[in-house]
Amino acid sequence: MRRTAAALALLVVITAACANEPGGSRDGGIDHPTGADQVVLRLSYEGGFVPIEYNLTQFPSFTLYGDGRVVVPGPQIEIYPGPALPAVNQRIVTEEGVQVIVRAALEAGLGHGDRDHSDFRNTVIADATTAVFTFSANGQSSRVSVYALAELPDQPDGMPDEEFEARTVLNDLAGRLSALEQWLPGGSVGPEEPFETDAYRLFVGRYRPAEELPQDPVEWPLPTPLAAGGDDTAGYACRPVSGEEWGSLASLAREANQLTPWISAGTKFSVLFRPLLPDESGC
Repeated sequence: MRRTAAALALLVVITAACANEPGGSRDGGIDHPTGADQVVLRLSYEGGFVPIEYNLTQFPSFTLYGDGRVVVPGPQIEIYPGPALPAVNQRIVTEEGVQVIVRAALEAGLGHGDRDHSDFRNTVIADATTAVFTFSANGQSSRVSVYALAELPDQPDGMPDEEFEARTVLNDLAGRLSALEQWLPGGSVGPEEPFETDAYRLFVGRYRPAEELPQDPVEWPLPTPLAAGGDDTAGYACRPVSGEEWGSLASLAREANQLTPWISAGTKFSVLFRPLLPDESGC
């Protein structure tokens, strides 16, 4: 009870709402959404002092969907420039495992309404990211934000004990989500495999050449020409591509890297690729 109350005192911004489709548990456990495109639990990191390109293309570090599929970032090749397409992996967790994850989220204080822990921006930690937990169970959805979640291993002066305890519990949950095999029931976690999708969010900007790393240009294959964005997106324009369009672009994108110049109507552009997850669409 103390842990739950502490978590309630801590969390941020979120709106309670019903799940998009009726939820349920196949084994009579805790009620949760069961759709393949419905989020049960997500952890993402937002903001921080990072390049605009990183903010545009980052995706959640953990997403559990109602059908048991877990989507996480895959291993990244430590070369520069890196591949144009980021690595994304998926695995299947059985309903038994999903129930354990949902129970852990509830014990960590999620599922009790929206909370924002950004009040702790006045700590000694500057320009850190904000951890955002999105959770849906028992017919309610909530969003909990915690600034500098992993950057405060010790309790700062002036932070109430219950607030620090709540942060500690949520930080522990974040760590456990990256190591499911270590605490979920044996046999409940499937192997990781590549996440495949034909839907992407493209961010198109003016080409900025790296003089020391010249790149071979690639002709833009789609009939609609590329165009950069305005100042509101730091020079990038968002363009969704899916289905047949992605089929025409996919092979070129797989061979490209982060510095590849794309030529459209005689002009060079930079293109950033961000895969869309099952619950996402458009820009």
